[in-house]
Amino acid sequence: MAMNIEQARLNMVENQVRPWEVLDARVLDVISRVRREDFVAAEHRQLAFADLCLPLGHGEVMMKPVVEGRVLQALELLPTDRVLEIGTGSGFLTACLASLSAQVTSVDIHADFTAAATARLRAAGISNATVLTGEAVGDWQPDGLFDALVVTGAVFEIPPRWLTWLKPAARALVVRGQSPAQHATLLTHEGTGRYREETLFETDLPYLTHAEPPKRFVF
Repeated sequence: MAMNIEQARLNMVENQVRPWEVLDARVLDVISRVRREDFVAAEHRQLAFADLCLPLGHGEVMMKPVVEGRVLQALELLPTDRVLEIGTGSGFLTACLASLSAQVTSVDIHADFTAAATARLRAAGISNATVLTGEAVGDWQPDGLFDALVVTGAVFEIPPRWLTWLKPAARALVVRGQSPAQHATLLTHEGTGRYREETLFETDLPYLTHAEPPKRFVF
């Protein structure tokens, strides 16, 4: 039986995202408007609205809708904000970020991800997102500073260089720690190298390349 796409979308928002304390009307509207089913692989289209992490390839996943909702809400994006996303993945969160802000720069280490995401964003009519291929943990360097930073994979520790890319009062949403008990952390830049930290929720995501925990040798 064919899936009722619009009913599945409504159920995702009302039965998953909203009950997980996502109450920001702008965020709920964006998650309802951006066609999530167009950002998943064809074989996963029937699962586009499920409470699941969907595989993307290269050991990466698309975050659950509830996590995406909490991330978008925590960033409190303004229509004038310039946003950096590390880990483009499917491009769905990129589209949501672009719908809530002025401009998004998204970088991913996998060229096939960036190519597919660019095509999906273009098809969705998103014109204020730039997708680049690069290794952001230790190599890629952005042009300018950002009002918000979001990382779609986990890191064991936050690379200090990322924090130098933030404007005063900027927010950064990073999932960090040791799997399977990682924590989504919101950092707010308070100026002169000071950052206020708030732990939002617990989750478990694959690590970004080069951001894994150090290997431990067992004798």
